[in-house]
Amino acid sequence: MSLESVRAFFATRAPDIEVIVTEESSATVALAAEAHGVAPEQIAKTICVRAGESTALVVMSGTSRLDNRKFRDRFGAKPRMLGSEEVMAITSHPVGGVCPFGLATPVPVYCDVSLRKFSEVVPAAGAINAAVRIGPDQMADLTGAIWVDVSQDPASNGEATS
Repeated sequence: MSLESVRAFFATRAPDIEVIVTEESSATVALAAEAHGVAPEQIAKTICVRAGESTALVVMSGTSRLDNRKFRDRFGAKPRMLGSEEVMAITSHPVGGVCPFGLATPVPVYCDVSLRKFSEVVPAAGAINAAVRIGPDQMADLTGAIWVDVSQDPASNGEATS
């Protein structure tokens, strides 16, 4: 059902965007980059997080990590990653196919500034072997996303902040 909800989303909002289904899995950033012939940082990974009582989707560059301090400063609470069953119930997408398109329930979407350095990104499309190629600004426009800066500064050498 999830892949179909994404296809329906694009059919009505951006019929020029094709949902690409591959034979191989693209459930991880590395697999998606290989399957679509792009650098891992060009994959737009979507994470489902809870901050206090609020749930949101954050879409960020595939090699970026969530910065706990930036997130807490922006949302007023520490992020908590949701389990796969909660993610499926909220989005209708399986982990590895989570995207901001064709959601089962209305969820706020935030796009991290780490995506802005690309003219095209490759987010999942509701299945572990489906994706789309889309400009980051078009993705934000189509999903009503708000731009935020919640990823780690690359100068931090990958060290998590809290």
